[in-house]
Amino acid sequence: MVNVPKKYLDEVLPNCWYNIVPDLPRPLPPPMDPPEASSRIELLKRILPRELLKQEFTVERFVKIPDEVREKYEVLGRPTPLYRARALENLLDAPIKIFFKFEGALPSGSHKVNTAVAQAFYAHAEGVGHVTTETGAGQWGAAVALASALYNLRATIFMVRASYDQKPGRRALMEFYGAEVVPSPSRLTRTGVEVLTKNPEHPGSLGVAISEAIEYALDNDFRYVMGSVLNAVLMHQSVIGLEAMRQLEVMGEEPDVLVACVGGGSNFGGFAYPFIGLKKRKMEFVAAGAAEVPKFSRGEYKYDFPDAEGVLPMLKMITLGRDFVPPPIYSGGLRYHGLAPSLSLLVASGVVKWVEYGEREVLEAARIFAKTQGIIPAPESAHAIRAIIDLARRAKDNGGRKVIIFNLSGHGLLDIENYREMMTKYRGP
Repeated sequence: MVNVPKKYLDEVLPNCWYNIVPDLPRPLPPPMDPPEASSRIELLKRILPRELLKQEFTVERFVKIPDEVREKYEVLGRPTPLYRARALENLLDAPIKIFFKFEGALPSGSHKVNTAVAQAFYAHAEGVGHVTTETGAGQWGAAVALASALYNLRATIFMVRASYDQKPGRRALMEFYGAEVVPSPSRLTRTGVEVLTKNPEHPGSLGVAISEAIEYALDNDFRYVMGSVLNAVLMHQSVIGLEAMRQLEVMGEEPDVLVACVGGGSNFGGFAYPFIGLKKRKMEFVAAGAAEVPKFSRGEYKYDFPDAEGVLPMLKMITLGRDFVPPPIYSGGLRYHGLAPSLSLLVASGVVKWVEYGEREVLEAARIFAKTQGIIPAPESAHAIRAIIDLARRAKDNGGRKVIIFNLSGHGLLDIENYREMMTKYRGP
């Protein structure tokens, strides 16, 4: 889809994924079965592709990208562009340079396809014909729908009901690729029926949608693919940071600050982990979350279930609790109650700093970026842009030139109706 010279692909598109686990400041706490219960860890063998499970527990620093997956990356437009945001710099008038990695250039509109292709490849290689998953804003669902189409797999996607209603464009995109999209909570699973019985107007959550997707996979002998949190998923996303590292080297630039939004942690980890683990240079890393889902400010670092029903093994992570029901904000991809274990450890260790922003501040940042750079960012990515604006203001006050790079993890063209409603909501008297 993008005609990139082969020489550039060889230099920038990596041959291996990077795994941060051996480079963490302390050992990563392992998954744990709940007391006096059947083994959730054994359950993973029934629902995940075997190679994905193997990668989840590997301690190898680099894992080779299969040739077939790397070829698909090229077809879909990797390496993605790294742009300098000169117009935004001019507006902010601060002693900074701003670069952004544009994952929204990929066909499904976000970074999510980087791991969706890998997981679909592994499922297909095992002879699996049907996969299930969950999705919040629909970026992960669109990526799974596309990857499934590439490997001729059927896909059933449980979409959080709030986003299912708010984002018909994303739902249509998934269906266009051939996926079945089901609003969650649904009546297809025992989990969904139980939730709806208690609250027929339940807006849904990623925790509930995960439980539904897993239950549906188990009941039908399908495979489940996951869009964030798992070590293997963040490792697949490392193509973002590895490419950015090489692109900056070609430009003769060294970053001082790296910023990305955070839901479960996949785009932040994929973007920042290569710099955290491989660069021996002092840098600042900033994770931008939603104030309406205050996992950084109010979450606890403890063992918790990544899904609402407690089907998966417990993970040590920063969490608001599996029963947390987030409000139906338009940044649907940030409505997850927990945080990837590796990123949780880095936040708890002080390696990664965090900020949280409300929807109104994020809307303002998205409009500033659109009016300067011309790109409408996904609402999730606009949290990172909000952080960039604040960093620029601080740099202006404190002096000292900085190079800031952020991950624009998705475009917002399919969110434009949501933005319109946000503008109406916050227009005021």
